[in-house]
Amino acid sequence: MVFSRLFFIYIFLPLCLLCYAAARGIKQKNTVLIIFSLLFYAWGEPVYIFLMLVTAAVNYTAGLIIGKYQGKKGDTAATVTAVVYDLLMLGVFKYSGFITENINALFSCSIPVPHLKLPIGISFYTFQTISYIIDCHWEKVKPQKSFKNYMLFLTLFPQLVAGPIVRYSTIEKEINERSVELRDISCGLNRIALGLAKKVLIADSLSTIADSFLGNIGGSTMLGAWYGVIAYSMQVYFDFSGYSDIAIGLGRVFGFHFDENFDHPFICKDITEFWQRWHISLSTFFRDYVLYIPIFGKRRKYGGLFLVWLCTGIWHGASWNFILWGLYYGIFVFIEMKIGKKNMKKIPVVIRHIYSKLVIFIGFGIFYFEDIGKLGTFFRTAFGFGSNGFIAVQDKISLINNMYLLILAVICTFPLISTIKKVSDKRFMSKAVISSAAAVAAVMILVVTSIMLVDSTTRPFLYYRF
Repeated sequence: MVFSRLFFIYIFLPLCLLCYAAARGIKQKNTVLIIFSLLFYAWGEPVYIFLMLVTAAVNYTAGLIIGKYQGKKGDTAATVTAVVYDLLMLGVFKYSGFITENINALFSCSIPVPHLKLPIGISFYTFQTISYIIDCHWEKVKPQKSFKNYMLFLTLFPQLVAGPIVRYSTIEKEINERSVELRDISCGLNRIALGLAKKVLIADSLSTIADSFLGNIGGSTMLGAWYGVIAYSMQVYFDFSGYSDIAIGLGRVFGFHFDENFDHPFICKDITEFWQRWHISLSTFFRDYVLYIPIFGKRRKYGGLFLVWLCTGIWHGASWNFILWGLYYGIFVFIEMKIGKKNMKKIPVVIRHIYSKLVIFIGFGIFYFEDIGKLGTFFRTAFGFGSNGFIAVQDKISLINNMYLLILAVICTFPLISTIKKVSDKRFMSKAVISSAAAVAAVMILVVTSIMLVDSTTRPFLYYRF
């Protein structure tokens, strides 16, 4: 099921809210959320829901064993078994075809290539289970003794299929003790409206530009290649951050406080800062669970760094372009580490902004093209070695026709809402007036997005395929 569909907005969600409100006590409310979460997932993946249930059972049992044998061999055995199982399931469904194809190409074999459909959300809920198991092993959290409560943590539909990656420690207390006030509902619904606007009004519109110029990269000019990749960069941002906004808003409505996943990444001044602001739940996952893994018996600063970026690339997809994309960013983070924070700050801010945006846009070019041949064509075209020249008539027409969309997209990459709040606080504006204005804006956004969704072919969120 997709958040940006009228069925979800006007049938599934209201029905869930009514049942949730009618339920008495936290246990009944949790039951309602589990049922609706399973329905939400089964709507798109009726078969693979059993895989998720088995995964839940394996990790729940492992958690209990870890708690029983804390610090003993049983603890280690359960931890290793659960993590290996989680990674194996992810590997089988996501990477088996890619691995087989490369073995066939490398050794001239003819091993049948498996074509398994990727279970929606497996990359996200697998990392949630791994973080839970490792945190139990490290004694950062206590193992959950109730299977029902563990199911709620794993299957909670707001963040189930495309994040943010919610750790058990984040919502551990709220599983059994949470309350929802009018302010929570108001803030949550406003956040949902914001996410829908990002997705429907901006991301889906930018996708037309990106597909037009990058989808036919062989026929694009130099300007067309840059125009397309910039549009795609902003499309991915508004698409994924829009999903995160909806997920965080939905969580807030039900009394859960998920961590932020984006912090206006395009205002960054270097690549290190970009990744402190982009897909924060994934970045912190690799920082906490992968960065300090011993390599050849020792913790190696730069070895761990490149392992993190290799894993980041692989996590995004079973294709060589994603591996290149991860290592590409690893190189620039490594360079910035060698330069040092103090020396980086000595570089003029304008130059740092230009440098970071060029690296980011080129990175999204690598991210877009899974076909390595087309990726090579993109690089040749973008750097003036293509056969179609610098600019064409269709480039000018598209730029003129989409000028307002592009300006709106650029403006919305800045922290407008936090700026408005700061200004209102300084001018001592009434909170009631501000809340009313936000509510009116949210209703207007909902009306506009609903009109656009009627008879539309809204694209699924991009990160559904990861």
